[in-house]
Amino acid sequence: MPPISNDWLEPLRPEFAKPYYKQLYLKVYQEYKTYKIFPAADDIFNAFHLTPLANVKVVILGQDPYHNDGQAHGLCFSVKPGVETPPSLVNIYKELNTDLGCYIPNNGYLNKWAEQGVLLLNTVLTVRAHQAFSHRGIGWEEFTDAVIRIVNNVDRPIVFMLWGNPARAKKSMLTNPNHLILEAAHPSPLSAARGFMGCRHFSKCNEFLVRHGVEPIDWQIENI
Repeated sequence: MPPISNDWLEPLRPEFAKPYYKQLYLKVYQEYKTYKIFPAADDIFNAFHLTPLANVKVVILGQDPYHNDGQAHGLCFSVKPGVETPPSLVNIYKELNTDLGCYIPNNGYLNKWAEQGVLLLNTVLTVRAHQAFSHRGIGWEEFTDAVIRIVNNVDRPIVFMLWGNPARAKKSMLTNPNHLILEAAHPSPLSAARGFMGCRHFSKCNEFLVRHGVEPIDWQIENI
């Protein structure tokens, strides 16, 4: 795992010294030696590299990385250029189209969001190929909970988008009254019709940011 070297390092440093993280590091290292693991090791912490803590405006929580070849690259819901857009992201794009009039792009590469301050954080950061949730319970959840607490403690206004029950379960950690918490069903085809479609989270997010003097997010992902 490449080290985190930007302004996330200091607040996360205590985690790196804890026994659970040392065990997690050894487990992940052994997994990469033994199995095909996604994302590539150099991409595990891309969410942190692309979105420094000082730049965070929005947090979107995913679950674990995509587990098929060539998809995951360290940002939740995002896939590399040239990879078919996954169904959950298709529904996110449909909601963006209805909410803000964004056209539906020909790719699922969300780096543009990350570079504007959208922390695209999975609660588990690695997965075995073709085995969804295979790295649940090895320590990543403790690490990403620490990340959520760090962002919660930031005093500037931040929007948290909690989609689906695993993400919504983190709401109890979000105690800072400066922040906006938006909840909906997961955008997966299995649940999107039960409250994700029509949630208007993207316009609500931007209205909140503008109201607090923060540059809104340009949510339009362009065609490649």
